[in-house]
Amino acid sequence: MKVRAIQTGFVRIKTAQVEGRGHGLSRRLAIFTDPDWTDWVPTYAWLIDHPEGIIVVDTGQGAHLLETGKSLHPYVRWEVAFRIDREQEIGPQLRALGLGPRDVKRVVLTHLHMDHDGGLAHFPNSEILVAPGELKTASGFAGRLRGYLPQRWPSWFDPKPLDLVTEPFGPFAASRRLTRAGDVVAVGTPGHTADHISVIVQDGGTAYFLAGDTSYNEELMLAGKLDGVSADEQVSGATLDTIRRFTQSRPTVYLPTHDPQADGRLAKRQVAAIGEAARSIARA
Repeated sequence: MKVRAIQTGFVRIKTAQVEGRGHGLSRRLAIFTDPDWTDWVPTYAWLIDHPEGIIVVDTGQGAHLLETGKSLHPYVRWEVAFRIDREQEIGPQLRALGLGPRDVKRVVLTHLHMDHDGGLAHFPNSEILVAPGELKTASGFAGRLRGYLPQRWPSWFDPKPLDLVTEPFGPFAASRRLTRAGDVVAVGTPGHTADHISVIVQDGGTAYFLAGDTSYNEELMLAGKLDGVSADEQVSGATLDTIRRFTQSRPTVYLPTHDPQADGRLAKRQVAAIGEAARSIARA
């Protein structure tokens, strides 16, 4: 089994989104008043080459996102910028690896933000799994008001529900096995969105934690620092605490979608090492 990072272009967001400022509504509104942007950071999708079949976690960006400035939604219009060429989409990159649309057994989406589902059009023959609550949040008129723009989804998009069950996995209370062998597991990591999930790949004695947007980099997760968009600070903080406890329970390579160091950590099998400051937070 092998986990591979597929970089699908770059994104820029406000610094107040990466690390939240203040509390409550003011923390979320700070994104719109923050004049400072991050550097261009990568958008990774993940390929799990598994004996039971290839699994893709998130589909990354699509070049159509360059047209999002036409949206009337204020966040989409002014608070995010994308950079991607057609050949950087996940489909062409998989073809370069010798993989066609029928070779991917399953696609798992951590959540339905546009830089995670932007490559869905490349997987018409794959089983698509999405948390039911995530799909409900993104659907209908209310979903449009929240910034979920369904025109970016293929007409055939009809995902299967990724329902978690009360089967603990380490410190996670709910999980779902994605392989018969039980070595690829989805766990609930609410915060960035209310029904966000992450995928854990167990290979030998090492766990690869495909974290979506649970945090924007490893340092923020270890320090327990919330992003600027999570609706419920208590839930988000509890998720980060659970992830830290997981990394303490076994060697874990932590791989968020937008961490510039994630690909290097994956190549080196570099595990998360919680520092003294973060230990203090975790014990509090």
